[in-house]
Amino acid sequence: MSYPAPIDPTKTKAWGALAVHFSELQEAGINLRAWFDQDSSRVEKMTFDVEDLCFDFSKNLATPKTLQLLCDLAEEVHLKMRLDDMLAGVHINTSENRAVLHSALRRPQEAGPLMVDGQNATQDVHEVLVHMFNFAEKIRSGAWTGASGKPIKTVVNIGIGGSDLGPAMCYEALRAFADAGISARFISNVDPNDLAEKTHDLDPETTLFIIVSKTFTTLETLTNAKEAKRWLLEGLEDKGIIPGEQAGEGSLEAAQNIAIAKHFVAVSTQKELVAEFGIDPKNTFGFWDWVGGRYSVDSAVGLVLAIVFGPERFEDFLAGMHAIDDYVASTPFEQNAVVLMGLLNVWYVNFFHFSSHAVLPYNQYLSRFPAYLQQLTMESNGKSVRWDGTPVTCHTGEVFWGEPGTNGQHAFFQLLHQGTEIVPADFIAFVNTPNATVVGTQDVQELLLGNFLAQTKALAFGKTADEVRAEGAEEVLVTARSFSGNRPSTSIFGIALTPFSLGELIALYEYITFVEGTVWGINSFDQWGVELGKAMAKQITPALSESDNALAKEDPSTRSLIDFYRTYRDNLD
Repeated sequence: MSYPAPIDPTKTKAWGALAVHFSELQEAGINLRAWFDQDSSRVEKMTFDVEDLCFDFSKNLATPKTLQLLCDLAEEVHLKMRLDDMLAGVHINTSENRAVLHSALRRPQEAGPLMVDGQNATQDVHEVLVHMFNFAEKIRSGAWTGASGKPIKTVVNIGIGGSDLGPAMCYEALRAFADAGISARFISNVDPNDLAEKTHDLDPETTLFIIVSKTFTTLETLTNAKEAKRWLLEGLEDKGIIPGEQAGEGSLEAAQNIAIAKHFVAVSTQKELVAEFGIDPKNTFGFWDWVGGRYSVDSAVGLVLAIVFGPERFEDFLAGMHAIDDYVASTPFEQNAVVLMGLLNVWYVNFFHFSSHAVLPYNQYLSRFPAYLQQLTMESNGKSVRWDGTPVTCHTGEVFWGEPGTNGQHAFFQLLHQGTEIVPADFIAFVNTPNATVVGTQDVQELLLGNFLAQTKALAFGKTADEVRAEGAEEVLVTARSFSGNRPSTSIFGIALTPFSLGELIALYEYITFVEGTVWGINSFDQWGVELGKAMAKQITPALSESDNALAKEDPSTRSLIDFYRTYRDNLD
């Protein structure tokens, strides 16, 4: 049965009402200072508590009426129906005819069966979790050792895209919770410099590699995996752990196979290919075609996290994500902070025509969170066709970017405050830190949070020319030192960055992405746009050194660049 065609949002009554409302706001003049003065309950009306997170929408370029009209739009595009379909395992990924069930990855076992395509997804997920947790405990306890009998001290995750960005981001975010003396590194880029730098100071005797590839055919991942295998075997041979080529062929191969089995595991659905690589199929951790790569960090893709932080904390991480699943599914849109964030993004993209969105975590542990969100949001919603194959009827997608505060303040905040491009921003901070510090009499966490609060205030309310003059500035500098304000932001304030709250944040942006995609009528769960370049790379690569025939088939620009490469490439012989 085919999935119903999307509703054209631009043809809805709510879209028309939003257009009129936008014109009225523009005509009256959008003025956050005035809106706060005129409505003493604005903050109360536009602040929402979700579990241990506080959402303040009051500094957005929106009124309570705006939020209601956006909720009306959500109703007209059947957001609730599509949400229910997704959570029930309906094949809403139409181009690949798949369910979209990352929510099942954190569904508690006591929630009962969830049947998808004849399989009990809940049971399948928890069987993999048990497998993951048992293995993680072996590594953490030292029961699992490398080929020489030494315990594992470093886990190297080899994957790309969702097989790298999610685990790498979470590892950085939760570093304070690492308690087993095990560290992690992440190799993703096929650039040989990545692997060389990540392994040059490691001990092969105490290193475990996790190869993460659903199909076990991903070019970058398998290239790096093969090089990692070479690095491991040569390192163990140099240390005398396994014999060199002087040993008989059979003895050498047997020793190498034992070493590979002790130092490599896989996250994949293709056990035959995993076995061909030399990994024991029993040490393969599976997942399903209803899990998209950028939505997979809470699957076996997060095995490295279970090892470094432990099964209990991984379960807390899943619980945070599930808490948002439950909240989104059960909370009316008008009071649903998660849905409202997605709808506000639609408001900015389609009515203000703002094309980018900043995510600014005031927590150094979240340094990789903006990069993670780039894939989540832009690979999901960077589309120009709807889920039925017809062209979109409005602008879609945003350029997501960001940097931790206060670093960003000394880099690009000039543009945020006084540039001609207005960039909606999400500011994320936490009350508590695991590294409380006092310098002199100054609590450093309070210094950080003072900046967090000051930046959203300055963006919203600015500084008038008269206020600048009142400070005694020379008239020639008044315009340069004035701030227009009315720069929108959302504040997300948590109690502490923990596995639970990190799970909440990830699920939050998954649903923001889903809400936007539903309004725009696009399939947020495929990524055909990444395929063309990969296919062309396979055609072009032989032309770099092997094939003049392949070179002749290329366009003049590509031929010229390849000629430059051939001229200056160091001789590998």
